[in-house]
Amino acid sequence: MAYTLYLSGEIHTDWRQQIKSGIAESDLDIEVLEPITDHESSDSVGERILGEEASNFWKDHKAAKINALRIQNYIQRSDIVVVKFGDKYRQWNAAFDAGTAYGLGIPLIVMHAPELTHALKEVDAAALAVTETPQQVVEILKYISQN
Repeated sequence: MAYTLYLSGEIHTDWRQQIKSGIAESDLDIEVLEPITDHESSDSVGERILGEEASNFWKDHKAAKINALRIQNYIQRSDIVVVKFGDKYRQWNAAFDAGTAYGLGIPLIVMHAPELTHALKEVDAAALAVTETPQQVVEILKYISQN
């Protein structure tokens, strides 16, 4: 069975590449969608396309809306959304993406370290699986892809 997977959340580690490599190595029929993970490109897209702003609020506002066009479209196209929460930075966008997927009835897999369990208990409760590693995500994908 073919799936489309959206990978949301933390951008400071190579977890996305680990999942994509696991999908390729396992020869799974899964299309992977992801956000723009380059901070500068993502943060400046509004000004680059629509013009400079005097206020950081409006700069961020423009960028957030343009990025939301991509993210919301990709989430809606997805069969499964994987959201990774890191421990170093606050991923408010990841929580928003998890809520969006949940609200649309799109199955959610959450990934985070055990020490974040209490802070993410509501997000975890919405997920169909809570994982700690990219390898666990790949194993779930292999399992659900079996005929």
